[in-house]
Amino acid sequence: MNEPVDSPVVVVGAGLAGSRTCLELRKIGYGGRIVLLGEETSPPYDRPPLSKAVIAGRRESKPLKADYEELGIELRLGTRVESADLARREVVTGDGPIGFGKLVVASGAAPVRLPGAGEQLTLRTDADAAALRDRLVEGARVVVVGASWIGAEVAHAALRKGCTVTGLEFHPAPLSQALGAVVGARFAGWWEGATLRTSTRVTAVEPDGVHLEGGEVVPADVVVTGIGVRAATDWLRGCGLELLPAVAVDERLRTADADVYALGDAAAWWSPRFGRRMDVQHWDDAYTAPAVVASGIVHGDAARLAHDPVPYFWSDQFGHRIEYVGHHDPGDTMTIDDGYEKGWTVRWTDPAGRLTAALGVDQSKLVAAWRKDVLAGEPAA
Repeated sequence: MNEPVDSPVVVVGAGLAGSRTCLELRKIGYGGRIVLLGEETSPPYDRPPLSKAVIAGRRESKPLKADYEELGIELRLGTRVESADLARREVVTGDGPIGFGKLVVASGAAPVRLPGAGEQLTLRTDADAAALRDRLVEGARVVVVGASWIGAEVAHAALRKGCTVTGLEFHPAPLSQALGAVVGARFAGWWEGATLRTSTRVTAVEPDGVHLEGGEVVPADVVVTGIGVRAATDWLRGCGLELLPAVAVDERLRTADADVYALGDAAAWWSPRFGRRMDVQHWDDAYTAPAVVASGIVHGDAARLAHDPVPYFWSDQFGHRIEYVGHHDPGDTMTIDDGYEKGWTVRWTDPAGRLTAALGVDQSKLVAAWRKDVLAGEPAA
């Protein structure tokens, strides 16, 4: 039976973006019904510790601090949303349809998986982290497919637990797809103690191991796939929204339907700052965007907040902290600086000399300062 609409805000996805949207709505005085739907059975939690502390066995995942019952937020866990009907103003779950007045798409992203019948672990949920932690035992042969941010953090944890680690990377160097081959090559040396094979194409994960182009099979006790994620928006197919596959939204995180918003990993937002659509699947974006969505729901066209941040992300791997701010294009000029007592930096500037992006290894203070410069559109110092 369909539930009465009474103009509730329905938020699909109980991760950081979805949970914070509900909290921001209450913070700015929204008094109507809020329904938060989460596919996982765990209460909303923070994801960064999964790849840093949880798989290393240093801590369990912890719920986000929020009293949903006290705030009058209807938290429904273990609820899979199968489709959306915008004409009828409802989402369809395994338990039946739920009507909405406003819909917030915060369904996140899902790991990309490789073909094959073999077991491959990914790292996206607390259940994934617990399963991987239990499999990283001394002597285990661990193959990490993808020398990505997540792949490197998993490899680091596995080495510390005494595993034999092999990394398989399609590109010429770790992180080269995001940062370029020159910068990426600097990270290859961090894999000391592991076997890192670059320019290597994986064709399948089968029960006997990881199959490579050319027929070689790399034996493994544990296979971890870290080759990226894809926006979890299949449930929106056919509903009329533009899917890229992330949901296309404007700088106020509105879709083509005035009553539907999208944010976090599920959204591709228009950035006046960078003059392009941004699909930033990182924690900082999911943390800052909810205030914009809440403002739009409460204030409508009078809302003043817009979402056009300077992207920021970080990774802790092999004893170093990597931080990146901004967005650089292939035509930007790159400057690498090793003139520090510890760590190194990279800066990218556009043809006008403005700082567009910066990366720091063990240089948090500099990255914080450069973030302000990118935000202000300042020339590089």
